[in-house]
Amino acid sequence: MPDIISLGALIVSSLGTTVAAANALYLGTMALAYGGLAFGATILSRALAPKPSVPKPEDGTYNLKQSVPPLSIVLGRVKKAGDYVFLEESSGTAFHIMATAGHRIQGVVEHYLHDERVTLDVSGFVVSPSHFVKGASQFVRIEPRSGLSAEAAYTQVVATFPSIWSFAHRGDGIASVMMTCATAPSEDYLKVYPNQMPEHSCVLDGMLLYDPRSGLTEFSPNIALMRFWHLTSPFGGKLSINDMYLPDWQHAAFVCDEFVFDRNGVGDRRYYGGMWFRADSDPIEVGRTLDQAAELVVYERPDGKIGVHAGEYVDPTITLTRENIVSFGLNANVNPSTTVLAVRGRYTSPTNLYNTMDAAIYGNPYVGEDTERTMTVDNVAVQNHNHIQRLQKLAYIRRNAPRVTITAHYDPDNDIAYHRFVRVQYAPKLSNAVIEITSKVTVSLSDMTVSFSGIVVPENLYAFNAATEEGEPGESVVALPRTGVPLPVNFDVVIQTEVVSGGSSAAYALATWDHVSDSLTYELEWEKTSGSTGPQSSVSNPGIDQVRSGYLADGVQYKFRLRTWSAGTSSDWTDYELRTATADPTPPGIVTGASASGGAGQGAFNWTAPNSANYAAARIYTNTVNSFSGSTLRRTEYGPPATADSYTVTGLTAGVKYGFVEAINASGVPAAAQATGTFTVT
Repeated sequence: MPDIISLGALIVSSLGTTVAAANALYLGTMALAYGGLAFGATILSRALAPKPSVPKPEDGTYNLKQSVPPLSIVLGRVKKAGDYVFLEESSGTAFHIMATAGHRIQGVVEHYLHDERVTLDVSGFVVSPSHFVKGASQFVRIEPRSGLSAEAAYTQVVATFPSIWSFAHRGDGIASVMMTCATAPSEDYLKVYPNQMPEHSCVLDGMLLYDPRSGLTEFSPNIALMRFWHLTSPFGGKLSINDMYLPDWQHAAFVCDEFVFDRNGVGDRRYYGGMWFRADSDPIEVGRTLDQAAELVVYERPDGKIGVHAGEYVDPTITLTRENIVSFGLNANVNPSTTVLAVRGRYTSPTNLYNTMDAAIYGNPYVGEDTERTMTVDNVAVQNHNHIQRLQKLAYIRRNAPRVTITAHYDPDNDIAYHRFVRVQYAPKLSNAVIEITSKVTVSLSDMTVSFSGIVVPENLYAFNAATEEGEPGESVVALPRTGVPLPVNFDVVIQTEVVSGGSSAAYALATWDHVSDSLTYELEWEKTSGSTGPQSSVSNPGIDQVRSGYLADGVQYKFRLRTWSAGTSSDWTDYELRTATADPTPPGIVTGASASGGAGQGAFNWTAPNSANYAAARIYTNTVNSFSGSTLRRTEYGPPATADSYTVTGLTAGVKYGFVEAINASGVPAAAQATGTFTVT
């Protein structure tokens, strides 16, 4: 046996250790320290082989399409997409099945399509945002599965693709989501699907975790329970629950559950969070991420069980004095190359759609110098600004703390190897100082000494005044609701005329609107209000704020509406505007010599048509009072201009009547009505 060994109780600070030491801890059995060195070296070489890093939150934005993707493991609440296991189309409907997690989950909290949060009805159809619905048509349907041990197959997929998907395709133990997308009409396609085929992601509550305090397995965002699961899972330490020292882990879970208060006085849990990774992610990196997030220090006890130091200050029970210390080294750590003026932070922000976000800077990166001296705490498992700020303060203290190296007499009854903090009294260099151990503790059996390194920390290491120390986080990116193509503003229609071949006039409609952008075009649609043969339309040129219709039937009423087009998609239609087409707006001259005489149930009207080229006809009216207003149209008599004309109106009731004759042009535009005077009907 060598005279200097690294004990199995390797204390590794998540903030002060090397990758090699972390790997040794991860392997961490006494076999690596005693007698199993060759075996341990073989495993260590495998552990040091490159493995995929822990994914960042943004890495889960898009659904993955590959043959056999590694399983996704979800701890806590996260937002992520899935891995495609099925994508087929039938009768214009695309069927997507994505595995969101490679295990049973608590459930889906929210669904997103291209980062738009959607609302589902009781049948799973997307009803909000409204662009996924067109009239009575609902285009997208979402159906999730939690990954029960005996799951239910997606019956719609089985019914549509019975030759390739059966009721045996259940996905037992795999959380998944089915999404169907129906094809929209071509002119509405980009309205319904403005970002093309929807990209599904969801906020979900992940793994059910064993809680050693209660013995129950249920969902929890407690990071200590996540680390406990990781060490006992096939994706992490591959240990059993019997390998774990449960009192330590129970206490660490209670510490994570403690309440702290943010700068606004709102209470939150001390070490809660969430993250996701893949089955082939580096387990050392996953463990280090969780350890850093909850300030955990995992170690192996003398009995071979795995314990943990919780993320809290514990008053040291071991004090080393000058009599105990064999050698002592102190580095005041004042070199600008090793110290920092400020600490930056990056965390996963639920308010920013679970994307990575920068925290407020702890400290001041520029104090009396132009050179920025900062470090960054970047942890994907942290989901709270107050949480990352507390870690930033700890990183600031530790980075600037004095360093010590100590060799002391070894006392088996007070084994330093199983402690996180020790007290040192070594005046005048250190007086009653607290040392946080940051290295493995080495025992020399030849001279019975123990050696370690550490940093000098205050007894209030974990104290944090959120009101003065937390700072303001950066603003989240606010996703504005999609407004689509703008509706035309101040839409108006004016009937105009122009001379066509043969010298006659024809009517058309000229539509106008307010200018918005040179890139927009506008479509004008018109249709007869009665007896229509269908709508017609015309499109404006880009940047031109008017468009005309084709020629309209003279004297006919039409309804007009307008919509905007941009990049292949349109706005909604405006409300209808009603207009009557008039090819000749100029009235003819008035009739002359208008008279009427009564008879039995009738009245004989006489007049002379005006000498007007646009004269077309005369309208004959009667009334019981001497007023054109309220009179009754009895006849429209067509004839040439400058010609005497007459017509006898029959079917009149007895009594005194008043007659009126009105000249009109071919478009029905009238001249002033001329009174005939009274006549008596017998």
